[in-house]
Amino acid sequence: MTISLRTLEALRSVAESGSYAAAARLLNVTQPGISQQVRKLEEDYGVALFFREKGKLHPTPLCDRLCDAAERVISEYETLEQMLLRHGSLTKGELSVGLGNAMPGMSVIAAFNKAYPQVSLQVTTGSHDKIMRQVINHTVDVGILPEVPKDGRFRRHALLTNNVVAIVPLSHPLASAEAVTCEDLLRHRLIFRTTGSSTQKVLDRYFRRHDVSPVPFLTLDNRDGVYEAVVNGMGIGFVWRTGTGRNEDVKQLKLLGADTSSAEVVFAPVERKMETLNALFGLMDGIELR
Repeated sequence: MTISLRTLEALRSVAESGSYAAAARLLNVTQPGISQQVRKLEEDYGVALFFREKGKLHPTPLCDRLCDAAERVISEYETLEQMLLRHGSLTKGELSVGLGNAMPGMSVIAAFNKAYPQVSLQVTTGSHDKIMRQVINHTVDVGILPEVPKDGRFRRHALLTNNVVAIVPLSHPLASAEAVTCEDLLRHRLIFRTTGSSTQKVLDRYFRRHDVSPVPFLTLDNRDGVYEAVVNGMGIGFVWRTGTGRNEDVKQLKLLGADTSSAEVVFAPVERKMETLNALFGLMDGIELR
């Protein structure tokens, strides 16, 4: 047997007002509806919740304890409802964002924060596959990623076209070049990302176009690890061209011989209806990307 919130509200109202009719007026429902809920509760559990004295209903000691508990339950329910209502509101609301790359995602977040400073922002970073899962299962409200499939599940806006590039330390023999061929890459130790990375998805396509399957010297699960490994001379790494502003210690090299581009996309499930999301998508065309 399940006690509904409506039954708890009916019980509390009868205890406060002393009659079914007065409780019905408080809740804006019919008197028979109120009395049926209370009597059914008594019948289901074999208890007496009210006794009548001088024409007025008085709660039994058990009813008093139930009403105290009902008050706490109703208060928690109202708190939950307010949390849900506020979550997507532009007034003291919240917006959670999943990022694959720090940039250009942080430019989008900064522009939104400037326009709507009262909205609390939560930012999650991770691999392409991780952020995709979080957007689909509503763990985050909106994602910003490359390699987002074009299908009916998502509301989407393309920010810019990004490219995977090779990075080498400034002391590397290839650092004087502006671009590198697949053949050049195969002469050096390579640093890959783990499966699930959007960078690695594009890089795997690049090598397939050249009918090669190089074995990496090192495989790392995050972009910062790749950057540090490259700076420390461990090999050639691969990143999105605008994925980070940390380029002072490395040289970016264009990959020749196949397309390594992909649109960086802001996307959210089409069923996600929130003021904050509408506002974010409304800002897209005016955002200056860095």
